[in-house]
Amino acid sequence: MDPAHARVLSYVQQRPPSSGAGLRLALWQGSGSAASAAAVAENLQRLEQVCALAAGHGVQLLAFPELYLSGYSLTPARAAALAEPQDGPSLQRVAAAARRHGLAIACPYPERALVAGVERYYDAIALVGADGSLLRNYRKTHLWGPEEKQCWSAGYRHAEEGPALTVQAVNGVLVGLLNCYEAEFPELTRALALQGARLVLIPTAADAWAILSTGERSDRPYPDVSRTLLPAHAFENGCFIAYANRCGLETVNGQPMAAYLGNSLICGPHGDVLVAARPEPTLLIADCLPGDYGPTHPAGTQYHDDLRPDLY
Repeated sequence: MDPAHARVLSYVQQRPPSSGAGLRLALWQGSGSAASAAAVAENLQRLEQVCALAAGHGVQLLAFPELYLSGYSLTPARAAALAEPQDGPSLQRVAAAARRHGLAIACPYPERALVAGVERYYDAIALVGADGSLLRNYRKTHLWGPEEKQCWSAGYRHAEEGPALTVQAVNGVLVGLLNCYEAEFPELTRALALQGARLVLIPTAADAWAILSTGERSDRPYPDVSRTLLPAHAFENGCFIAYANRCGLETVNGQPMAAYLGNSLICGPHGDVLVAARPEPTLLIADCLPGDYGPTHPAGTQYHDDLRPDLY
């Protein structure tokens, strides 16, 4: 699918935000193939095309859906075959694209790593700065159902991995990463917001249907949390939340393996929706400007200040 034919939806000012004032964020929603070296090459080529498109709109951070590089429809054997270290050849190309186009990239990928003396595989997200440096490598902590648990290890079970939930500055704005199912755990967004995150970025793979490892088709669509939980989490934490999903079919060797909801969106700190995609190829762009939002309650009333974690 050629990104040049994608719809562009934007909610932006005349100029991109200055450092510390905000962040021009873009989400790529598209379709593609999975589970082969050819699919990785195709997805990397598309990433470079989307970077060029986004850079033309002054984007400062560009995010892709869950497991973008390999595709989401993987067996354990294919996940292991396609997984790369965080400095592997695919992520070196992502870093080069970030430098060439002068924007940060959140690129989900299958990671291979030696942890606690064992080779493990992670559903990971690389956050690469505009200079090509690796700002953060995040490993999914809350795996969804038996399908993901067959393929991946849960991140941050070992001390050598360091802390799970951290924030990184992009254009002077603190950004936290979560992954798909983790959007549905309010404690995770809250933990990032308490560290100062002004944006929580959540790549996802929410499907209308998928072929399961049993060969059966899933019996219901994935719950659409984009218009229920995510605006609420944004409101209760006073932060932006962005959800980057696929749309259309994902194929493996030409065979359709999943169809995705195409419900990507960016929410503001008052639970407002800045931009939301239809289920079609789309580049969503929004200026995330914390200064545009005042308090939601009378003076002296703030959720984070009034927390009593000793009770829960």
